[in-house]
Amino acid sequence: MKAIVCTKYGSPDVLQLKEVEKPTPKDNEVLVKVHAASVNAADLEILRGMFLARLLYQGLLKPKNTILGTDIAGQVEAVGRNVKQFQPGDEIWGDLSYPYSFGTFAEYVCAPENALRLKPASMTFEEAATIPTAGVVALQNLRGKRPIQPGQKVLINGAGGGVGTFAVQLAKYFGAEVTGVDSTGKLDMLRSIGADHVIDYTQEDFTKNGQHYDLILDVVVHRWIFDYKRALSPKGICVMVGGSMTRVFLNILLGKLMTGSKKIGLGMWKPNKKEDLDFLKELFEAGKVVPVIDRRYPLSEVAAAFRYLEEGHAQGKVVITVEHNSKT
Repeated sequence: MKAIVCTKYGSPDVLQLKEVEKPTPKDNEVLVKVHAASVNAADLEILRGMFLARLLYQGLLKPKNTILGTDIAGQVEAVGRNVKQFQPGDEIWGDLSYPYSFGTFAEYVCAPENALRLKPASMTFEEAATIPTAGVVALQNLRGKRPIQPGQKVLINGAGGGVGTFAVQLAKYFGAEVTGVDSTGKLDMLRSIGADHVIDYTQEDFTKNGQHYDLILDVVVHRWIFDYKRALSPKGICVMVGGSMTRVFLNILLGKLMTGSKKIGLGMWKPNKKEDLDFLKELFEAGKVVPVIDRRYPLSEVAAAFRYLEEGHAQGKVVITVEHNSKT
């Protein structure tokens, strides 16, 4: 089978399209014929060999998992003898990020049964591939320790990307007044998916315009805790879910010193929670949440997809499509 292989950390140039052995499912695994995947900022951090990715799950000197990719939408090809939930022919979706072993930038991948869910029939494979990471991250962090409430003022920084476009739509569904912050070229798209207000970060600093927010969801963290504090309402909370990991963790450390009711926290998520994917499915079917797909790249052009994502111009999600022929 064909796969995109990463044997060392670096730029997208290190990625290679190779012919590798088709995997065989273990007793508790499912062999999936991949139809679509998507590219996330976290995938880029792994490719670049960011310190935390090396330390936590990918190896200090070289990648332990040489085929990257987390989001998956595809069809069950075969199942291990202990698998109960799936059978060949089932259409599935899921997230193979840690603690699973990645591997979706390939024609086939084996995954534990509990990492997968049945794909909604109403979704295309491409649509389904956009949701398991970005949609779930947005949902879980809007419904965190202080769940979003109707009427609250919510700001999404980095609103035009994968997580951001889901967060804007979800916050509107929950009844919030939503402000989306991103670059000039993404503002019309943000209005089209429901943002009440938009801010062009190249023209205006949302932490200095005098506005205050009950919740700030920051997908592209590059600010200090003191900036967030200035933009929060008296009982506001800022949740950091992406961007510079160094800045995120320094802000967490500084946040320990904060007093008062304003809170700065690190966004977390648990992949593949059935109730979350079911909820997102229901919103999709009701037309309340629609994946924003900017570009589609074939499997052979994953490196180009990473380059485009790294430029920061992507509006919504970048999808990888996987074509199959009779020899794969």
